[in-house]
Amino acid sequence: MAENVDSLSGFLASAVDAAKRAGEIIRKGFYATKHVEHKGQVDLVTETDKACENLIFNHLKELYPTHKFIGEETTAACGVTELTDQHTWIVDPLDGTTNFVHGFPFVCVSIGLTIGKIPVVGVVYNPILDELFTGIRGGGAFLNGKPIKVSSKRELMSSLLATEIGTKRDQLTVDACTQRINRLLFKVRSLRMSGSCAMNLCGVACGRLDVCFELGFGGPWDVAGGAVIVREAGGEIFDPDGSDFEITSQRAAASNPYLKQALVKVLQESD
Repeated sequence: MAENVDSLSGFLASAVDAAKRAGEIIRKGFYATKHVEHKGQVDLVTETDKACENLIFNHLKELYPTHKFIGEETTAACGVTELTDQHTWIVDPLDGTTNFVHGFPFVCVSIGLTIGKIPVVGVVYNPILDELFTGIRGGGAFLNGKPIKVSSKRELMSSLLATEIGTKRDQLTVDACTQRINRLLFKVRSLRMSGSCAMNLCGVACGRLDVCFELGFGGPWDVAGGAVIVREAGGEIFDPDGSDFEITSQRAAASNPYLKQALVKVLQESD
């Protein structure tokens, strides 16, 4: 990879700037009175999503006109954008939309930069808790400027696990999910569902969580930022079946280095 930590830190500074500006929009929307009618909720989320994505993309496009962009909102509107080897910014303008609607403070902006399809810069910013997670490939991971690292737990039984139900509510998916959770509850200390894939990854990176996994999330924008942060904090990011992490697969798991095999084994048993 041509880029070194110095050149990546310039990209990081730009991403942090964009995330903080988008965070302002989220913060205002979060504390605004939300309409109770369903349409009102959806509109508020969509407006906030789109405003944040536009702000981030315009900010970065001005600085890096040759770079490619993949965002949740643009992908939803224009169909799937293929990930190439070129410098590509992958953005979730508002991860945790249900949380946002309910005023539950686990919401964030997630920005990742990939080069050669590898995530190399990650920013996850929760403007409600004012937590800024950052990571550069080869340059460490930080929370509000202080270095972070994954937990040192070695037993799954004493671990805190995060997962999500996902967006599908068909009987088959729900049954598979609840059965998996049933089995997992006997293998870990406890289980959390924060409602944000990006926040779960950052939770593993800073040691609040020991393991997390999610099957069938929205797209690469959910994991592009967090993937760098987990790795740089000394953690592992991988497919829940134990194979290599694939950014476009809509499947991801993360853990400290000691718990990967145990998590994979339990997930295989529970499927």
